[in-house]
Amino acid sequence: MPKVVSRSAVSSSTDARPTASAAAALRVYYCICGEFILVIERSLSALPKRQTDGATIIRCQDSGTENAIVLKLNAISTDPVLVERPEGHERQYRFSCPRCNLLVGYQTTPPPVKSGPYLYILRGALTQMQGQVPKDAFDGEATLDPAEVETQ
Repeated sequence: MPKVVSRSAVSSSTDARPTASAAAALRVYYCICGEFILVIERSLSALPKRQTDGATIIRCQDSGTENAIVLKLNAISTDPVLVERPEGHERQYRFSCPRCNLLVGYQTTPPPVKSGPYLYILRGALTQMQGQVPKDAFDGEATLDPAEVETQ
């Protein structure tokens, strides 16, 4: 049998302008346990935040002025929860990590994902570095003084 020889060349330039495909890179987010949860075309930090709970708002359906954001959510849906808000009640259809069951997001319409106009990702639930806790994971939590912990 004849020997097969293949050659390939990789060319790159630091002077080249980014292409459209490079600018449209997908971003991957993980649960704090390390499980892959979300692939999205935009950074979560660049998206608007919800005033009621600080959750990141992801547009799932086209509107007259804005297009839907392309995403893939790898989470399991849980039973709906009724949350009391200052302006009334809100039914949340929640999504949690398939590995550790940590709550990662919700929407206000029944599953499947993207069935409603918005998907909300909870603050501090996801990180871009696998196995690393996000900086905002403990925002709003009380901090303990190390001296108090030793005496307990």
